[in-house]
Amino acid sequence: MGNDASTVRDVAARAGVSASTVSRVLGGTYPVAASTRARVLKAMRELDYVVNAHARALGGSTNKTVAFVVDDVTGPFYAHIARGVEEQASAEGRLCMLCTTHGDPQRVLAVVETMREQRADAVIVVGGAWEDKAYQDRMTHFAHALDRVGSRLVLVGRPPLGPGVPATVVEYDNEGGAFAMTTHLLTSGHQRIAYLGRVPGLSTSDQRLSGFRRAHELLGLAPDPKLILDGTFSRSHGYQGARQLLASGVEFTAVFAGTDMVAAGALQALREARVSVPDDVSVVGYDDVPLALDLFPALTTVNVPHEELGRAAVRLALHREELPGSQHLVLGTHIVLRDSTRRPGH
Repeated sequence: MGNDASTVRDVAARAGVSASTVSRVLGGTYPVAASTRARVLKAMRELDYVVNAHARALGGSTNKTVAFVVDDVTGPFYAHIARGVEEQASAEGRLCMLCTTHGDPQRVLAVVETMREQRADAVIVVGGAWEDKAYQDRMTHFAHALDRVGSRLVLVGRPPLGPGVPATVVEYDNEGGAFAMTTHLLTSGHQRIAYLGRVPGLSTSDQRLSGFRRAHELLGLAPDPKLILDGTFSRSHGYQGARQLLASGVEFTAVFAGTDMVAAGALQALREARVSVPDDVSVVGYDDVPLALDLFPALTTVNVPHEELGRAAVRLALHREELPGSQHLVLGTHIVLRDSTRRPGH
């Protein structure tokens, strides 16, 4: 229908719900039944709903701002991507605005909505995506809504939303990095590898575990489910998870930590238990943040090109007219061998 002036009331009437229910779906702060949410989203699509009804009337003028949306600005993974975003934004004559969400998917959506009203040139969302249909639907909706006002949704380190969604995607070979690292451990003679920090439903974690499993399968092996521990991408989980592994009595000769931060916690727990790394147990991480070099022993890990992810996100989004065929970029990863690994029994 393409009615520019559709309001919350129009959407409510079309979906057969109250205006306050539409507001709740948009705000995402209160629970709404899945069937109701689906009706509201459908009505929004049909009415080509734009929260800020004036947005289109303003034409394609943006405000020379790039918004950078992260879970936690103190995390080294995010901080180094932020540096790349900031450098490229500055080179392109744009102001970089930083928004933190503290891991709350609803806050991501609220920030994206605000940035659309502010008419940012690009809204860059960083970090893994949750396998949640309502969340994916709303991100897809915002991708279209940003596109309509001349802005651009950019996803960094997460998979595309699907065909036909106007978003720029800058990923890194997450699964390939985990596959290469696991293959290195297995071919070095480690048959019993523990995996610390599986976060079910988070794309980053799912891809890393997929690479871990694929490496085992290729060599005709199956990972022991007792050695795969659910947790979070945090130092505290690495510490608790490693303690749990040691207490369980299950045999393992290597630990694949979901991130370098998880590895830092695992190293601490092993040290306290007087387990020597790498003589008794090898430990590897993922991300290659500066901390990896500062750990003792220096950490074998998977290098992710953080700053280039940030620079590419800004470059592709701002020059999408000149670079229409390159709006989905996958950067390579590689393993970095340091002192925390060795062949078992050597």
